Amino acid sequence: MDLSQLRMFKKVADSGSIARAAEQLYCVPSNITMRIKKLEEELDELLFIRQGRGLVLSPSGVIFLKYTNRILSLCDEAKRALSSNSVPSGKLSIGAIESSGTGRLPKLLSTYHQSYPAVQLEFSTDTWKNLEDKVVKHEIDGAIIAVKSTHPSVCYEKIYEEELVVIASSTYDDIESAESLIDKNIYMWPEGCPYRKALENWLLANGVSVPITSIASYGTILGCVSSGAGISLVPKGIFDQFKLIGGIKAFSFDELKPIDNYFIWHKETGCHSAKDAFLELITGSEIKNTEA
Repeated sequence: MDLSQLRMFKKVADSGSIARAAEQLYCVPSNITMRIKKLEEELDELLFIRQGRGLVLSPSGVIFLKYTNRILSLCDEAKRALSSNSVPSGKLSIGAIESSGTGRLPKLLSTYHQSYPAVQLEFSTDTWKNLEDKVVKHEIDGAIIAVKSTHPSVCYEKIYEEELVVIASSTYDDIESAESLIDKNIYMWPEGCPYRKALENWLLANGVSVPITSIASYGTILGCVSSGAGISLVPKGIFDQFKLIGGIKAFSFDELKPIDNYFIWHKETGCHSAKDAFLELITGSEIKNTEA
């Protein structure tokens, strides 16, 4: 077993295809097939199961992937610790909930790339729970979520507050209270979203009961609202990003308190100058106070 085998195994596990893994690793598929077969022989376990035209992890493969992520993460840490180059470099994998990825991060990612061109930045969006799981499993180096993590393996730092606004079509009457949402269609992210929970708590506190339609996309939610199909509650950064398009207006309420956003990373990350530089940038006053 060697690191190249583990990297091949991880690529196939992540992509679900030997062909796609070969493209990403710039090698021929037959080489990966042979190395994975030798790895399975050494472990005396089947790591993949063929499903249609792709591959999925076997139960043993799922277990082995967890150890592979830890091993590769530790190797990357060792390289960083031994490097005499103090300038951030290497790979940095960052995840974020969609509200941050859409509202605040585009400008930040551009600034980071210009400041640290030697860093190979990888960015993705997901739900806060999936992002936390990926950090715990060493699949990503850090993530931005809107929930304070209580996982024992996770470190966190508050990076900013997201103000909340109720949005409606510009053709709607003004939203004056929670009661204004009665008989309106409400569009929100699915259960588990902290912004949805804030809306539900506000409605409950005011004795308002309305059905909520789940949509896992701010683009779709904004499209529904601007067309006059219903109402939503979103981070102000999302509204600021899309208000110039027209067709929507926002309303603020004192009862809807800002929600803290956090940057999280694994406690065992160790020396990681690229991650530290990212955290320093996102906690800077310029970023925190910048409207999207």
